[in-house]
Amino acid sequence: MASRKSSRGAGGSPSPGSKRESKHGGGKNGKKEGLSGSSFFTWFMVIALLGVWTSVAVVWFELVDYEEVLAKAKDFRYNLSEVLQGKLGIYDADGDGDFDVEDAKVLLGLKERSVPAQPPSPDSEETIQPAEKSYVESEHKNADIELEEEIQSVLHEALHSQPGEKHEDVDESINDHWQAKEEIHGETFEAPTADDLLRELENEMPEAYETPDSVQKDADFLADDLGAVESEPYEAPVSYEYDMDVEKTVTDPEAPGDSELMLEDDTEHYTDDRVHGDYNEDHVESKHTEDVVATEPEESEMPAQAEDYSNDDLVGKSEKETEQDKTEKAKKKKKPKLLNKFDKTIKAELDAAEKLRKKGKVEEALRAFEALVNQYPQSPRARYGKAQSEDDLAEKMRSNEMLQKAINTYDEVVSLPNVPSDLIKLSLKREADRQQFLGRMRGSLVTLQKLVQLFPGDTSFKNDLGVGYLLIGDNSNAKRVYEEVLSLAPNDGFAKVHYGFILKAENKIAESIPYLKEGLESGDPGTDDGRFYFHLGDALQRMGDKEAYRWYELGYQRGHFASVWQRSLYNVKGLKAQPWWTARETGYTELVKSLEKNWKLIRDEGLAVMDKKRSLFLPEDENLREKGDWSQFTLWQQGRKNENACKSVPKTCALLERFPEATGCRRGQIKYSIMHPGTHVWPHTGPTNCRLRMHLGLVIPKEGCRIRCAQENRTWEEGKVLIFDDSFEHEVWQDAGSYRLIFIVDVWHPELSAQQRRTLPAI
Repeated sequence: MASRKSSRGAGGSPSPGSKRESKHGGGKNGKKEGLSGSSFFTWFMVIALLGVWTSVAVVWFELVDYEEVLAKAKDFRYNLSEVLQGKLGIYDADGDGDFDVEDAKVLLGLKERSVPAQPPSPDSEETIQPAEKSYVESEHKNADIELEEEIQSVLHEALHSQPGEKHEDVDESINDHWQAKEEIHGETFEAPTADDLLRELENEMPEAYETPDSVQKDADFLADDLGAVESEPYEAPVSYEYDMDVEKTVTDPEAPGDSELMLEDDTEHYTDDRVHGDYNEDHVESKHTEDVVATEPEESEMPAQAEDYSNDDLVGKSEKETEQDKTEKAKKKKKPKLLNKFDKTIKAELDAAEKLRKKGKVEEALRAFEALVNQYPQSPRARYGKAQSEDDLAEKMRSNEMLQKAINTYDEVVSLPNVPSDLIKLSLKREADRQQFLGRMRGSLVTLQKLVQLFPGDTSFKNDLGVGYLLIGDNSNAKRVYEEVLSLAPNDGFAKVHYGFILKAENKIAESIPYLKEGLESGDPGTDDGRFYFHLGDALQRMGDKEAYRWYELGYQRGHFASVWQRSLYNVKGLKAQPWWTARETGYTELVKSLEKNWKLIRDEGLAVMDKKRSLFLPEDENLREKGDWSQFTLWQQGRKNENACKSVPKTCALLERFPEATGCRRGQIKYSIMHPGTHVWPHTGPTNCRLRMHLGLVIPKEGCRIRCAQENRTWEEGKVLIFDDSFEHEVWQDAGSYRLIFIVDVWHPELSAQQRRTLPAI
C-alpha cells in the first residue's frame, strides 16, 4: 500500500506545487514562458495607428486653425520687435531714428562713429545723436542698467554668431542717387530716402549756420539785378502733360531710376550747325528723354581705343589727392538738421507721415502732412513734408497744377518762424529746381538769389545762381557770379568749366582752354558733361592743338559722344550711323530725283533773291567761320514754313510741299547757302543724330570747293545731291575764285518711326 501511494505521489497526479509552477510560467523541460515578441509589436502598431488616424482627423476635419496660430505667432513677433525697438531707441547712435546693427557696433566699440559728436542744438537738430555710451547713460539715467547689459551681451553674441552674414548699412544708401533699401520687420522695399538735394547738401553742408527767425518773402532786393537782364528768350515750358509716347519711344530703359522726370524743351536754341553754344536747361540735371548716345563706333569711323583713364594725367586727380578729398568729404559729411525745438516734440507724428511717403503711399502721406499742418501751422518740418508729398504726387499724376502747389508750399516753409537753416536750404533749392522744370526761369532766379543772400559763404548756391543766369541767356551776370566763386574757391571745378564755357562763347578761345581743362581734371560734381568736353576739344582744334582728339576720346569713353567723330548731344539710340549716305540708303529717292530734276528752277529763284537790293541772305552767326563770308536764306526751320521767304521762291516751296520728310523735319532746316572765296568753316558737328543733310549743287566753281565729313573729302556738282550725317565732324573750304551756291534740305533719319517724328522736341 505504501508503495502505491508513493508511486501515485511521485507520478500519478500532479502536486499542488507543480500546478503553481505551471500556472506562473513553468513549462515543459523546466523552461519559463512569457509574452511573445509578436505581442509587443502588435500593441506598438495599435498605438501608432491610433496616433496617425488622430492626426489625420485633426487635419481633415480642421479641428485646429493653423493659420490663426501662425498669424498670432507672427503678430507676437512683430509686437515684440516694436516693443524691443522702442526700448532700444534710446541707444540710437547714428541718428537714423531707430536701433539697428550699426548702432550696436558703435555701442560695443566695434565701429567708429561716422559723424563727429555735436552738442545738441536746441534750434535745428533733427535727432539726438549720443556721442558716447556715457552720454547715453547721462541722458537716460533712469534706464535699467541691468537690461542694458543684458541687451549688449545678446547683441554681441548676435554680431559674432554669424561672421559671414552681411548686415546692411542704412547710411550707405545716401550715396545712391535715387533709391535706398529700408528694412521694416524683416521686409525690404525700395524707396527714396530723401530728395537729391538733401543728399547733395550732406556733402556740402558747412559746420554751422545762423538760423534766422524768419525769411521775408519780399524779393525787392532782387529788382536791381533783374532790371539789368535783357528780355527773356522764348522757352516753351516743360509740361507733365507732355505726350507719354515720347518717353516710351526714346527713353533709355537703363536710364537712372528716373522717378524724377525731366523732359526736353519743346523748343531748343539750336539752328543749324550750332557748336552747342547755348546753355540749355536739359543739361542742368543731365536727364534726357532721349536715349544715351550709342557707344559703339561704326566701321567707317576711326574707333577710339578703350583705355583706362583712372590714372590718366588729363582727367581726375592723383590717387593721393583723391584720398585726401575723400578724407575731407568724410569730415564735412553730416546729416542735415531739419527739426526745430517744437518739431522735436512731434517727431513721432512727423516720422509716421514721412514713413508713408517713403513707402510710396503718396496720397496717404499728403493727407497726414496736411493734418499736421492744420494742427501745427507753425511747424516747418510738417510743411516741408507736405511740399514733398505734393511734389511726389505731381510726378505721379503728371500734373503741373499739383507741382505749382508744391512750389508754393516750399516757399511757405521758409516764411515760418524758427526754421532750421538746413531746411531753408533744402526748401529753396528744391523750389528753384521745380521752377526750372516748369520753364519759369526768372522765378527760379529770384529763388536762387534769395539763397545766395541768406548763405553768402556757400559757393554751391552761387554756382547754381550762375546756371540760372545762363538759362535766361544772361552770360554777363553768370560770368560775374563765377568770378566771385573763383575768388572764394580758386579750385572749384564746377565754376571753372562754366567760366571757361562763357569765355569760349565770347570767342576768347585761348583764355577758355585752361578753365575748361582744369575744371574737367578736377572731377568735381557737375563737370563730367559732354558740352565741356565738346567745347574744350573745339577750342583746342581752333588753336591747332591735336590734343583736341584726346579730349574727344575721353568724352567718347565716358559716354558723352557716340564716337570720336560723331559728337552730337541730342541723340536717339540705335540709329544707323555713317558719315556719307546714298539716296537708296535713305529711302528718299523720290525727293532726291525731284531736287536733281528741278535744280535749275531752284537755282534761278535763289539767284533772283540774291540780285535784290535788300538781300534776304543773312550772315552765319554761330561762330563757325575762321574767316570769309557765308550767308543763308531759310525757307523752313524746325518744321515751320517761313511764309514771307517762300513768297520770294514760290515754285521751290511748292515743289518741297510734297515731301513731309523734309518740310516736317523739326530738327532741321531747308535753305539756300552761299559761300564766297576765302572762307574756311571750322570743324564742327550738328546737334542731333536724328537728321540727314542733303546738299544740292546750284552754282559750283570748277575747283577750290570741298567738304570733309569724318575722314573723307568730297566736292559738289551742279544738279547733283550729296547726302551726309552732319552729327559727324565736318569742315568746309572755299578757295575758288567765285561764289558757291547750294541748296540744303534736312530730312528725318530714315530709321525714326512715325511716332518719334511726331513727338521728338524741335531743334
